Amino acid sequence: MSLDRRDFIKYTGVSALLSVSSLPAFAQLASSSVLRFVPSTNLASLDPHVSTALVTVQHGYYVFDTLYGVDANLTPQPQMAERHEVSEDRLTWTIILRDGLTFHDGEPVRAADCAASLARWSQRDGLGKSLAAAVDRYEAVDDKSFRIHLKAPFPKMLEVIGKPHSSPAFIMPERLANTPAEQPIQEMVGSGPYRFKADEFNPGSRVVYTKFEEYVPRDEEPSWTSGGKVAHFDRIEWHIITDKATAASALQLGEVDWLENMPSDLALLFPEGSGVEMKVSDPLGTGGFMRFNHTTAPFDNVKLRQFVARLVNQEDYLASFSGVVQDPTICRNMFPCTIPGVEEEGQEELGSLVGASADEIAAALAKTGYEGERIVVLNPVDSADITPFAVIIADAMSKAGLNVDMQDMDFGTLLQRRASKAPVEEGGWSIAPTSWPSVAIANPALNTTIRGEGAAGWAGWFESAEIEEKVADWLNAESEEDESRIREEVNEIALREVPSLPLGIYFPVTAYRSELEGVLGGSVRYPWNVRRR
Repeated sequence: MSLDRRDFIKYTGVSALLSVSSLPAFAQLASSSVLRFVPSTNLASLDPHVSTALVTVQHGYYVFDTLYGVDANLTPQPQMAERHEVSEDRLTWTIILRDGLTFHDGEPVRAADCAASLARWSQRDGLGKSLAAAVDRYEAVDDKSFRIHLKAPFPKMLEVIGKPHSSPAFIMPERLANTPAEQPIQEMVGSGPYRFKADEFNPGSRVVYTKFEEYVPRDEEPSWTSGGKVAHFDRIEWHIITDKATAASALQLGEVDWLENMPSDLALLFPEGSGVEMKVSDPLGTGGFMRFNHTTAPFDNVKLRQFVARLVNQEDYLASFSGVVQDPTICRNMFPCTIPGVEEEGQEELGSLVGASADEIAAALAKTGYEGERIVVLNPVDSADITPFAVIIADAMSKAGLNVDMQDMDFGTLLQRRASKAPVEEGGWSIAPTSWPSVAIANPALNTTIRGEGAAGWAGWFESAEIEEKVADWLNAESEEDESRIREEVNEIALREVPSLPLGIYFPVTAYRSELEGVLGGSVRYPWNVRRR
């Protein structure tokens, strides 16, 4: 009998896994004051204004706070803000800060810090740039309030500055916010519930946070990024364990408390009563994508992008997520099908090549004008969720006659490589796997995977004036009917232009020791509200 990895684990159990895993040594036993967490990937970038990586966003929520957050219904709620006022002509927003806000360096949070932070963030973030285009100036009225003066009404103000993911509008001291937007900040000083311990930071091995005693939580119950962010641990340690079987073994032995993401095959090790609990991390799920590099051959050719889109069978990409907690869902829309109002739509007008004969595929490829250019596929082998995407697409393209070069690397290296606009002969790239929490790509303005900002946009640098015009229309829409219509129009353009390949929606599982409680749902694993029973 031939066994794959899932079957091997199912039949042999945890003892076999432990026998082949080299476990790290953890000197510290379980403690009510210490939480040991294993993130999915290494924390390669610390500045949450600069990086859209999920792990950096997660780090950001430990250290920083936002003026507004969202609840489980994605409704904006005051967070650092106490309230806001809008002028009758809707050209001036005044935001008043709540009492008790203090930075980790002991300085009070001032309105000037908030204004400078929004100004810096809006130079990097796609949605923030839309706000920047509408802003005339920021004005600090006093230490507790500031005004945003607009050139024209901006109806989605709270949705923009309260966005929960990639990248949130985190507030930092003015002295750090004055750092050029293209240059990462060198200090991690925020006003969030945890401090970053720079003296204990060991890249690729450990990240440490300690409770910020001066943090004053809101009175409301926590919900996603809003409400009372109560820190119950004095210390949280991130242990970077790149081998997922080793991480699962450490969790089973109680040497760590919480795995951000449990691969679906390893979840078979932990039936009910095992001392480990598992839950869907985010009820809205995560969208899988392959991202094209549009600045260099061969994927500057839309016909070739369309050809590759026709090779995609989403069932193949989602198969590894089946059977654990919640099954994945097919979604060929460029927007997540878990978002209310979004329906499963596909590239029917392009025509699928799945199951086509070799002759049919060859004929379709010939029509693209492809000239045999090398296609470099970046494969993050330490990212259990998305490395199958790279392997499957590379295999499909190779079988279809494309010249594929798949290059293995860790996720941190992928992020660095993906930032390069060089041709593949000079260390560039052609296509790379990625994933986005559904909440982070829920509408035309948020959806980085299809935004057409060109050189100023997300890695891959897709350019589309047509989509950007539609985004501006969506931001100014004042009815749900108009928003829905514009989203559908954007979806049609993106399906035709193929800035990225949608691979379906899956539901990552987080796993933690049963003595923990208070784990919240959301697009990242938040450190607040979690405690030992």
